[in-house]
Amino acid sequence: MSDQIVEQQLELAQLIEHHSDEDGVHPTAIPSLFLIRESVVTEPIYRVNEPSFCIIVQGEKEILLAQDRFRYGPGSYIVATVDLPVSGQVIQASSEAPYLALKLEFSSNEILEVLNHSHFPARPQKNVRRAMYVSQTESSLLDAVVRLVRLLKQNTEDIPILSPLFKKEILYKILKGPHGNTLEQITIEGSHTYRIRNVIDHIMNHIEQNFRIEKLAELAHMSTASLHRHFKEVTAMSPIQFQKQLRLQEARRLLLSESTDAADVAFRVGYESPSQFSREYSRMFGFPPREDIKRLRGKTDETAPNS
Repeated sequence: MSDQIVEQQLELAQLIEHHSDEDGVHPTAIPSLFLIRESVVTEPIYRVNEPSFCIIVQGEKEILLAQDRFRYGPGSYIVATVDLPVSGQVIQASSEAPYLALKLEFSSNEILEVLNHSHFPARPQKNVRRAMYVSQTESSLLDAVVRLVRLLKQNTEDIPILSPLFKKEILYKILKGPHGNTLEQITIEGSHTYRIRNVIDHIMNHIEQNFRIEKLAELAHMSTASLHRHFKEVTAMSPIQFQKQLRLQEARRLLLSESTDAADVAFRVGYESPSQFSREYSRMFGFPPREDIKRLRGKTDETAPNS
């Protein structure tokens, strides 16, 4: 890495530390910007990754999307272009050198707005690509990120005016990058990625409902074979596997947040057989539902501050 990038990362690390006095994900006064700090290596965390840009300035992280493994740290960033069920794990962190990162969420409309005000040369639609990728950080991109985070230390009256401008600049730099075409495709009506995104939205809004693959293909204006192929190219999994991951993640969230039994949760997220739910839950999280929740609640109690 160049000396300039090292200096920019050092300033960004100092800014994140200043606004993150404890471990966790911290919302900020800038809409859609989150600062992240972890002082220990974490267990895998299962969640839906929204369309977002994430950059690490200290430590390392690994994200699993089905069987795809993305490992990144300082000098690189990761982009998710659609909602994706993933597991993420901080794999390098310590109290002396905590994991420090930021996440900036965005919408397809924000990408489209940048494209409409830019003059990119016409880029033909290429083969459908995975909706998550890692790329090398450039100094010009880091410069825009640093200026955005600096706003948190400045007069808050500047945030409503300047933060949208800096965010557009960041998205513009990403679009200009080597994988910009992947991000651009989510906004082009009629592109394969655009149509798969519509299917993803439908599944996410109806995770408890069984679907016919023919209905999804009709929604995407594709044949069933084409839908299967393009959906897997974008998400690394089939529509059924995608829905299964969403259901199991939601089930785990419900079990952690509510006093209810596994069978009730299984039916609420769309399973007809509690035994099948238990098997698939164990396969995904490594423990049966009751044992897993007891274990997670125990860890929460262990890390809670003394009263």
